[in-house]
Order: sequence, then structure tokens, then C-alpha cells
Amino acid sequence: MARTKHTAQPFTTAQRLGSLIKSARDIMRKDKGLNGDLDRLPLLTWIMFLKFLDDLELVREQEAKLAGRRYRPALEPPYRWRDWAANPAGVTGDELLAFVNNDEAVRPDGKKGLGLFAYLRALQSRNGDDRRDVIATVFKGVDNRMKSGYLLRDVINKVSGIHFTSSEEIHTLGHLYESMLKEMRDAAGDSGEFYTPRPVVRFMVAVTDPRLGETVLDPACGTGGFLVESYLHLEKQCKTVQDRQIVQTRSLFGGEAKPLPYLLAQMNLLLHGLESPQIDPGNSLRFPLKEIGDKDRVDIILTNPPFGGEEERGILANFPEDKQTAETALLYLQLIMRKLRRPGTPSPSQQSSSPSGRGKGEGMVRGGRAGVVAPNGTLFGDGVCARIKEELLKEFNLHTIVRLPNGVFAPYTSIPTNLMFFDRSGPTKDVWYYEHPLPEGRKTYTKTQPIQFEEFADCLAWWKDRKENERAWKVPVVEILANNCNLDIKNPRGKQDFEHLPPEQLADDILKKEQRIIEIMNEIKQLLARAGQ
Repeated sequence: MARTKHTAQPFTTAQRLGSLIKSARDIMRKDKGLNGDLDRLPLLTWIMFLKFLDDLELVREQEAKLAGRRYRPALEPPYRWRDWAANPAGVTGDELLAFVNNDEAVRPDGKKGLGLFAYLRALQSRNGDDRRDVIATVFKGVDNRMKSGYLLRDVINKVSGIHFTSSEEIHTLGHLYESMLKEMRDAAGDSGEFYTPRPVVRFMVAVTDPRLGETVLDPACGTGGFLVESYLHLEKQCKTVQDRQIVQTRSLFGGEAKPLPYLLAQMNLLLHGLESPQIDPGNSLRFPLKEIGDKDRVDIILTNPPFGGEEERGILANFPEDKQTAETALLYLQLIMRKLRRPGTPSPSQQSSSPSGRGKGEGMVRGGRAGVVAPNGTLFGDGVCARIKEELLKEFNLHTIVRLPNGVFAPYTSIPTNLMFFDRSGPTKDVWYYEHPLPEGRKTYTKTQPIQFEEFADCLAWWKDRKENERAWKVPVVEILANNCNLDIKNPRGKQDFEHLPPEQLADDILKKEQRIIEIMNEIKQLLARAGQ
């Protein structure tokens, strides 16, 4: 991300930056209103968000002045960081808390008016500038839980030491912020459902290979991991200012309905260089499927949709009657299928892509493509699930399923997971399976020994030159369709280690065997009944 540097501001080293963040967190630990990283990180995030915004606006104001243009800031005085936060000896204590929290307060300029959060939540866009809408949405889901205005002032003063006008500092802070996100997810337990291990994200982006001019969507983006990795992947392809403009404004889109991950995603993307994140704060499932047309479709979808949850009846009505289900993962799978661009229908960003035209021709021929994290239940489910998979196999090319081993998503879930890759190049002919192995001597991944990106090296090499081997096998689609669209096909050359399977997978295997026994018994009864007629 190109930025104008302020020579008056000294560059903060990585060590100094880490020290600033640590000091801010140590201050927050003293406050009685905050309980753990689940409270501390969101508070630090909204404070950094406002500092980032003010630094960015200072740069834009200078650029507009040099160009002889008028600049209209997103925030007006006295609600800009420079007005109420920049002075280390400025408003503090109960006066600061009142200004931040109350609907009406004495402002830093001495006049009565809206409090800070009340002002931010009431912002509305003007002249097509959606920054104000984004800010309003961010702060509708944010509260200040600090009880001490003096400690809050100390945290603000620490954040003032971060210079968001330096690309070097932002790069370093991006890495620091990711480590804090991981800590928060570890502390979240069941609330950490929106986390996908970074090595898995990197692998999915690498094999899907977004190209400049293509649109990328994560409809359940959580804290923005897939969008961040896709941005970094696309940024490497930029050669001109126009290329960067395409990536910044017309390439990356997300959806996240939960306020906390929405806020964290905004900051995550900002810190990695995407200046105007385009994340929809509504439920991505809220639109009737049949109303999604070509203008709403995208080139690539990369996502880890929530599974195990249930949606309200009003949401289910957006889906075909014979494919309505309470399982959120299956609703998202249908949405993904519908949102993938059809062959021969270029997206708006492709039509106005850079002269280099990288990625245009290939994408227009084969249509959209997707990489989706799926639980085992999606692979072997019948009923509605089988009908959805039948549509997937007959109308899309489900070319690859990567079977992940135990513990990849530890400690968030022990449910066995898979990576499904499909596109709109035509119906499925064969499904390739690749069984990702655990490192030698390991029985599972753990929180302290997670999966590493380097472990995908063999799969990445195989991806480009596919041959059957002890980890990879191919299954004709006719066999899958004949078996009630059961995609849960074990490695024919592998050995099942029942001793170390997680309880959920053992239960799944037992349930499938029981279902098959019932099916066989019913077939025998029908044969006996016909024989006795």
C-alpha cells in the first residue's frame, strides 16, 4: 500500500511497536471492566481503528491540497482523533468516559453535543462515499467496557505512538495483530468458530490462484483470513497504479453478520493494506436464491462457512422447498453454488481490467471456482444433503476433495474436516481425493503443534501433475451418484487407525454402518414380501 510518509514522525521499530502494544494490553489488564482477551482485543481494535482513520485522512487531505482539490473528511471536528485523543494531556477520567460512552456529552471543544460513539453510529454516506456507512456499522457493534477513564487515556496515549502513515509500521503491526487475533480465538473456545488455520487458508488460496481482475468473495469471512491472504496473493501481481486500483476497489468482498468479527475483519484488512474493505454486515443468506443473478456473481469463493448452527424460518424460505435445511453449512453450500459466475459471463471488474488482461480469458471460459471447508457430515449426509450434492455433481465440476487429518482445527473443534474444490466448467466426471497425512510419528495436531503450510508441499506438487498414489485416488462420478451421492470415500490404499479417531468421527462411522444395515434389512424384507406374494 503506497503511503505518504510524514518526516516529522519517527519510524517505530518492530521491537518498539511490540512494546507499545504490550504496554497497552498491560494497562487494560488493570481495568475492572475488562475480562480477558475477548474484551481487551476489541477495545484495542476500535481505538486503533480511529487512529488509523485519522492518519489516513491526514494523508488524503495533504494529497487533495497538493492537487488543488477540496477534501471532505469522513469525520468532522471535534470527533477526529487529532481533536480529542492526540494530546496526551487532553480529556481524561470521567470526562473522557462521558464523551466516549454517553449519547450527549460535553465535547472536547467545550460545547454540548453527541458523544463519540453516538456520533459515529449516526454517520451516513454522502456523494457515494461509503466510508461513513462502514464506520457507523463498525461502531453499532462496539461498546467501551473500560471503567476507568484514566486507564483509557493511558491506552489512547500508547496507540498515539503508532504511525499508520508508514507502510513499514503497518506491515509489522499486521503481523502483531494476527498474533493477537490467534490469542483471542484461543481464549474464545466455542466462540472461535470463525477461525481457519492460516496454513489451510494459504493452501486454499494457492491452489485456487486468484488472478488480477477477478472478484473474490468470502460470504462468512469471520476475521477476514481468506480475504487477507487473497489480497496478498493479488498484490504480488500488480505492476501499475491501475492494477492496484483494481485490487483496492473491485476485487475483494466479504460478508460477516456478527459485530465482533466484523470489526476485527475491518482492522485486519486495513492493517494488511486494503484501504476500503467491502464487507457486508448482514447475513449472507438473507437473499432469495432465485433472485441472485449474473450481476451478483463472482469469480472465486473461498470460505469456511459455519456448520452445526441453525437459521430462522425466514432464512430457510429463501431456498428451494426440497433443499431447505436447518444445517447452516448446507445453506451456505447452496449460496456458493448460486454465486459462482457462469461460463462466458465476465464480471464487471474483468470487463474493465488492466491492459495486461491477466486471468481474464481463462476465467471467462470455465466460469467461477470455489474452495470450501466442509465437515464430514456434508460428505456422507443423505436426504436434503444428498439432493444438494446431486446438483453439485451434475451442474458443477467437483474436481477435488482434500481430506484433512485429526486436529487441524484444534482446539476449536475436533470434527473431521475436508476441503472441497469445484468450478462451473461443466458436470463432474471424476472426483479426485487427496488424503493429507499427519507428520511422521504424530497421531493428531494440537494447539501447541498445529499444521504448517510447508506440510502441503507434496499436495501442491501433486495438484499440478495428478496421478494415483498411496495418498491420492480418483472416483468416477457415476459410482458416487449410484451410492446416494455419498462423498465420504476412504482411501482404498490406507489403513484406518480407530484407536486415535476423535469421538465424533467414530460416531459418524457407526451411524453410517447402522444406516446401511437398516437399508439392507429393508431390502431383504421387500424381497421376502415379494417372494411370499
